Amino acid sequence: MRTLSLAVVVALASLTAPVQAAFFEKKPELSAQEAATANLPAVTIWVDASWGFRNQGAANNLTKAHSAFAARGYKVQSVQPYIENGDLQGFFVTYQKP
Repeated sequence: MRTLSLAVVVALASLTAPVQAAFFEKKPELSAQEAATANLPAVTIWVDASWGFRNQGAANNLTKAHSAFAARGYKVQSVQPYIENGDLQGFFVTYQKP
């Protein structure tokens, strides 16, 4: 019984993963366009911190993402940095329509 339940949970998780991953694998401009087209009330994206210029690159990437979503009527709801082994990897950014 437990094996069957676990298999169902894994199967359901694999079905929902592509929908959630859709906004994490694209440029912020494309994600903003798709979110606005789908009339989503909120969306969370991944903003990568570039390896070469981590401080400036991360700030520039956030600015581009904020601008792309603001142009479509979204406001920043949350910015959560993701740090792994003491290194900034990027940010999970949630935008919401007021």
